[in-house]
Amino acid sequence: MSAVAEVPVTPPPAASAGWQQRLASLDRGARLRLGAAALLLLGVIAAAFFYGRSPDYRVLFSGLNDKDGGAIVAQLTTMNVPYKYTEGGGAIMVPAERVHDVRLRLATQGLPKGSVTGFELMETNRFGVTQFQERLNFQRGLEGELTRSIQALASVQSARVHLALPNQNGFFREQQKPSASVLLSLYPGRMLDRAQLAGIVHLVASSVPELAPSAVSVLDDTGKLLSQSPDGGASNGVDAQQLAYVQQIEQQYTRRILDLLEPVVGKNNVKAQVTAEVDFNQTESTVEQHRPNLAPDASAVRSQQIVESGGDKGAQPPTGVPGAVSNQPPQGSTAPINGANPPPTAANAQQQPGAAGQGKRESITNYEVDKTTRVTRGGMGAIKRVNAAVVVNYQSVSEEEGKPPVAKALSPEQIEQMTALVRETIGYSKERGDSVNLMNTPFLADAAPAADLPLWKQPEVVELAKSLGWPVGLSLAVALLLLGLVRPVLKGRKSATPAQDSAPGGQLNALASEELERPALPAPEQPQDLQPTAEQLRLEDARRLARENPVAVASIIKTWVNGE
Repeated sequence: MSAVAEVPVTPPPAASAGWQQRLASLDRGARLRLGAAALLLLGVIAAAFFYGRSPDYRVLFSGLNDKDGGAIVAQLTTMNVPYKYTEGGGAIMVPAERVHDVRLRLATQGLPKGSVTGFELMETNRFGVTQFQERLNFQRGLEGELTRSIQALASVQSARVHLALPNQNGFFREQQKPSASVLLSLYPGRMLDRAQLAGIVHLVASSVPELAPSAVSVLDDTGKLLSQSPDGGASNGVDAQQLAYVQQIEQQYTRRILDLLEPVVGKNNVKAQVTAEVDFNQTESTVEQHRPNLAPDASAVRSQQIVESGGDKGAQPPTGVPGAVSNQPPQGSTAPINGANPPPTAANAQQQPGAAGQGKRESITNYEVDKTTRVTRGGMGAIKRVNAAVVVNYQSVSEEEGKPPVAKALSPEQIEQMTALVRETIGYSKERGDSVNLMNTPFLADAAPAADLPLWKQPEVVELAKSLGWPVGLSLAVALLLLGLVRPVLKGRKSATPAQDSAPGGQLNALASEELERPALPAPEQPQDLQPTAEQLRLEDARRLARENPVAVASIIKTWVNGE
């Protein structure tokens, strides 16, 4: 019987083999790698789960003193609310979904109380409080209420108000006026403008009776006086509003010049600077004029007084030497004595001037004095002088076709026209002393243009990367885990299974296929001049039979395996 090489045949696994059989078919190293991958995957999933379930903490209260902070922490512990501190202990944080609920529940218990107390001091007055203590509590309550109002401003971190309220007495001339001082502590990087300072001053002045705004002093935590001086004048520092007003005027004039010349010489070919002198002094002048005396009919009568006096026409005034004889009635005479005038009678009494009585008339007329009073008040912010300096670049002119343009200076006529345009733009006034200087010179090109901010440094990209960093990193970790550990194990399992297992004919194709890779030593090379032996010929015949009729060979091998 001819000898045929026996090939060990392993029965193919069932199609319905479970993962237990596949896991049992792996070697020790593959099992360890697969277990490590499974543990790492479970760790990543657990970390993602706990990270997603961890609450988002928000600030409940910040800037608390130690007393209020301890009371709030004790109350949170009683309420079973988780909390934590920020770095440095400046704020207490609770889960975001419970911030408003906890804040309202703490407010019902009067927390935080705060170090500033207002008019609630008046609610705890005891019996037998003296007038001095009552006045002191009222002052403390008023200071606390003003402090709370000032701390409501967004830029104010803390404030303190001191009121000086003198005792009023019955003597009006000896009464003193109240005064106030405010100490402010601002948040870092913030400041108060003039309007906000004026609002704080008027808030304090309006809350205290008979307190003038000039008697309120506002200081910051560095000791700098922020409000006006007590005498009503401005402080020694530069007024920020006046400086901003001057800068606004200069920028407006500069913008006008650029808008006018850029269409003519091109953009970035003209530079302009304007300096404005503004008078912020407020002046007031009064002029009184008197014209010469006018005619009575053209003048206005201010007052007129007429005095008239006179006696009775039928009565005769007494005459003669005073005495008893003169009081007697005169005797009538029939003839003149020594050629003298006859005595007065009733017939000629009316013809004599003094016979009918004395009369007097006085008239006094006062006319208005012609006067003209003119009051002139000069407004603040009047422009005293404007100086403009303009620089224009050379023009690029192409002299010949095909050659690059050449920079060329402007003609004197063009410079004069541009100067006239600038003068009209700024409202040039010779009487005011304005000046305009226009210069034509070549501009130096920049050595290197300013580089734009890289994409990876832009704030929007950085924020987007921060928001997507965790989910993208988790996805990459899972992908690396699957590709680095799980896939090589599965791939090694597939490569370990012979390719011919699934082909028709089963493992018998190993006899027909000479390209099957098997671990074996290479066959010794035979000389070409030697003839094959009988055993080699039989093996060749068996291979040929297996290739030509694999079913018959399979039956023979099956018979050998069964022991028949």
